Amino acid sequence: MTTDSNRPADESAVTIEDVHKRYGDRQAVDGISLDVRRGEFFGLLGPNGAGKTTLIEIMEGLRQADSGTVRVLGQSPWPRNTALLPRIGVQTQASAFFVRQTALEHLSTVAGLYRRDRAAAARTLETVALTEQGGVPVENLSGGQRQRLAIASALVHDPELIFLDEPTAALDPQARRDLWEVLRTLKGEGRTIVYTTHHLDEAEALCDRVAILVAGKVAALDSPHRLVTAAGAPARLLLPLGRIGVEEASALPGVDRADLQGGSLVLETAVPGKVLQALDGLTGLDGVMTRTATLEDVYLELTGAAHHHPTESQA
Repeated sequence: MTTDSNRPADESAVTIEDVHKRYGDRQAVDGISLDVRRGEFFGLLGPNGAGKTTLIEIMEGLRQADSGTVRVLGQSPWPRNTALLPRIGVQTQASAFFVRQTALEHLSTVAGLYRRDRAAAARTLETVALTEQGGVPVENLSGGQRQRLAIASALVHDPELIFLDEPTAALDPQARRDLWEVLRTLKGEGRTIVYTTHHLDEAEALCDRVAILVAGKVAALDSPHRLVTAAGAPARLLLPLGRIGVEEASALPGVDRADLQGGSLVLETAVPGKVLQALDGLTGLDGVMTRTATLEDVYLELTGAAHHHPTESQA
């Protein structure tokens, strides 16, 4: 991992150099350096306790680093820099709402704090696809709608840099996918977004680059595609049981390993096309499923997590 020290300052939204933060005997952030470019959708990934929230709070100016340098939009966020507040938007996991107001009233109240008008609130509701819920009391909104309103509250003053802390946490799959469209809209507008999530598929779909944090350090930093390619994780082919024996499968050209998992015969290979061709000649491909390497494979390798559920696709 390298920091782009030769990059002009006006191209960097956030620059962090050798930042440390300790709580008692726990080193929450242990010498992190990274650079978030303007217009970039940047993901911070890592298990609980890896240092994500501490790092975000240091960027936002809510916490002071013990040592190191932090620059946000060319300025130091600490001591609490009020000049930065209109230029950044913050959505937290525990966003506060005026629950007895309607969605539009709530957003208009937030807009007023930044000296923005009701028209800005209406425009932002449209951005997060909540226009139809503008007259609904906040307390009657669904979980997914509240999450979109929280993001709208971080956007209503048109900030240059937005911090999103697990914006799709605790949402059902449909609400999560709906929110993806909102996040893609923000990305398309060229906003700079720093974002934490535990959903690896989401990070892979949305982020230009991701930093994977482990024990307060950056374990990897690159685009999801390059991280997956560099990892060299094998493809897996899943066959219905009884189609072919384990020993016979292991002997096929290109198969590195074959074993029984979760009711399927799983073949690991670096050349799935070659193995699929061999299987087609032997048994046909009906019911065969493929699983290619994903960002989740990279994450699990780096974080030492052992248990996950593969995402499968029909061959």
